[in-house]
Formats: sequence, C-alpha cells, structure tokens
Amino acid sequence: MHHLIIGAGPAAVSAAEQIKKLDARSEVTMLAAEDVPPYSRMAIPYYLVGNIQQEGTYLRKNADHFSNSGISVRHARANGLDAHAKQVSLADGESVAYDKLLIATGATATKPPIPGIDLDGVHNCWSLADAHKIIEKATPGSNVVLMGAGFIGCIILESLAANKVNLTVIEMENRMVSRMTNRTMGTMIKDWCVDQGIKVMTSTKVDRIDQGADSTLSVTTNTGESIPADLVICATGVRSNTAFLDGSGINVDMGIVVGDYMETSLPDVYAAGDVAQGKDFSTGEYYVQAIQPTAVEHGKIAAQSMVSGHISANAGNVNMNVLDTVGLISTSFGMWMGVDGGEESELVDKENFKYLNLQFKDDVLVGASSLGMTQHVGVMRGLIQTASPLGEWKDKLMENPTRLSEAYLAGAQGQHRTAAV
Repeated sequence: MHHLIIGAGPAAVSAAEQIKKLDARSEVTMLAAEDVPPYSRMAIPYYLVGNIQQEGTYLRKNADHFSNSGISVRHARANGLDAHAKQVSLADGESVAYDKLLIATGATATKPPIPGIDLDGVHNCWSLADAHKIIEKATPGSNVVLMGAGFIGCIILESLAANKVNLTVIEMENRMVSRMTNRTMGTMIKDWCVDQGIKVMTSTKVDRIDQGADSTLSVTTNTGESIPADLVICATGVRSNTAFLDGSGINVDMGIVVGDYMETSLPDVYAAGDVAQGKDFSTGEYYVQAIQPTAVEHGKIAAQSMVSGHISANAGNVNMNVLDTVGLISTSFGMWMGVDGGEESELVDKENFKYLNLQFKDDVLVGASSLGMTQHVGVMRGLIQTASPLGEWKDKLMENPTRLSEAYLAGAQGQHRTAAV
C-alpha cells in the first residue's frame, strides 16, 4: 500500500509517522515543495532573532529520522491531481501513483493589491527563504514597517523588537490580533507595544509603497502619513494552497472540504492541516483554523482513516491561540467572542496589563480569553473541551472569573463521586 502525502509540514509529518506506526509495511512518500527538510513555520521567529539556527526550525532534528522511519521525502511540487488514475503530476513533468493520498499542502502568505507591494524590500515572513531576506535587512537601527497585527504579525513583531529595529506596525482593524481579542483586550496589547517603544497604527491602511533612488522605501497610509523603511514585511493573511487542484473535481471552499474522518469528496483522498476545512469543536461547523495543534491532530486522524478505515471520527478541534507579544502573553479558546443569549464575566486591569474574559452558554463555559494571566490556560481549555455543566460555580465565576481552578477541581471531584457511586 502506497500512501502519498503532498506537503511536509506538521500535518504531513504527523500523518506519515502515524501511518508507519499503524502499518510498518506500508510505503510512505512525502512531497516537500521546498528544498529543505520538513520544518515548522512557527519556529521562524526564533530563527530571525538568532535564538536557533536554521536546523532548529526542522520538525525532526535527526537528519536520518525519516529514512530510518521508512518515510521517503521527495523534494518536488505537485501541480495536478488525476483521482481517476490515482496519479499526482509534478512540476518537473513526472507523476507519482498512490493508493491513498493525503493533501497537506498548508497555506501561502498573501499580499494586498496595493501599488508597490512587489518591490524589492517588501517581503512576507512565511518561509525560510523569506527569513533569510529579512535577517539581511532587519538589523539594529533599521527602519521596518510591519503590515498586519494579526496572530502571524505579532509573532514576527516579537522577533523584530528583539533585533532592536525601529518598528512601525500598521493594522487596518481597530485593535491588534482581532481574530482572538475583543476591543478591550486588543487595545491593551497595543498599549503594551507602545510602552515598549513600538509605533502601532490601528484603523489604518497602506495606500502605496514607493522606492527611492537609494532603494529606501516609503510607505504611505490612508491618513496621508509617509513612513520611511529599509524593509517592509507583509503579514496580512494566508490562503489555503488549493490552486493545483483546479479541474480535479475535489470540493474546495475556503479550503478543501473534509468530513469527520478527514476524507474529501474524492475516493481515497484525504486532507489535513491549513489546507483543510475541518470541524470546529465549539460550533460543529467546518472552517480552516490554520493553527499548528489542529494540523497535528488532523494528520493523526487522516492517517488512521487511510490505514484502518473510518474508525476514529474527528469530534472537532478547539480553536485556540497562545501568543507572546514582546513578553505579554495572550490566549483565546473556543467561542471567545461569546454566543447569542450567552453571558460573560470580565476582569480588566489596564494598569497592570491583566485581562480575563469568560463566555458562558447557560452554565457551560464555551469560550475564554486572557492577557497577562497564564495560570488559567490549561483550566480554560479543559472546561471548554469537556463542556462540563458548572452548576453553582457558574454564578461564582460570574462574580470572580479568577476562580477557574476551583471550579475545575469542583467539577472533577463531582465526576469522581458520580463514577464511584
């Protein structure tokens, strides 16, 4: 049985290793589009700041790990799929046959359609190749403009600040990290960054980028301000890598549409990770979460399905984010924005940059977010994922959201007593 995996990120590696555990005799091939060993994009900021070498970004540190595990890594880019013939065509003109196929091609960073976005000196920060270009320019004292203050942008921000550049962040939303914060929390993150000497412009768009005779860039905003830059980094979003599937007949929406077993609309074809529109635990709906823990879990479920059939269904992945922004930790879990008819409990300490928000549906915790308070992270996820009724503890948390650990312990003890009876 030949299992072909298109991709070499966390979902692909997780799936490949799980397949070999379940069926050691199977043949597993991973197609890696980049000419480097499988690596984690989430490790790139640590490489940018010099905390690790390039090898530190690799998902497996032993150079012989995959060959020793019976997994073949082939550096080639897929450019088409013929599901009827069970063939994947490659950019070099060759093709690869498969018995089972996993598409784990991830996502690609996008750039907004503004004048000057393709100039030299304007880069995404998504690949190791991008990182090499940024390292060359992001030196102490250089002027750097970061477009986008979402999750990816704030990860990059951390490393740029550590490199002591003169940093300006431009974000079109009215707060930072808008996909995991409400206005109060996102504004507190902005205030923290400003206190660290970073210029942050929210509710602002880049209109154009120009380049002078000396190669210095100039970023013009919709407010008319012109900002000089030696380097512009674009972190305005990503899109799933599905273009090579045009004409294949596979069902694609925002990503590849999958079922509870990571199966696609084509027989013997599965999808996982940032390319897959998978099930969300909190809503039961299907969308692209684009976070590494989900990618790893997707890979394991897909591998189980490919080897053993549809046995373990995906109950849905909890949408979660943990972010370090220049030393300030923020988190969000589940339906952090709340639900219709729900209630919330909120603690706000702007002076000390501490924030905690709990979202309830009846007496069940369905979402949570925090800033500068890491002691509740595991409990928040646990309560959301178990969907345990809190009973009287819901009212106590409404009065004081910091009593999360007590509520979790009380629930665990109650379940223990019930089981004992």
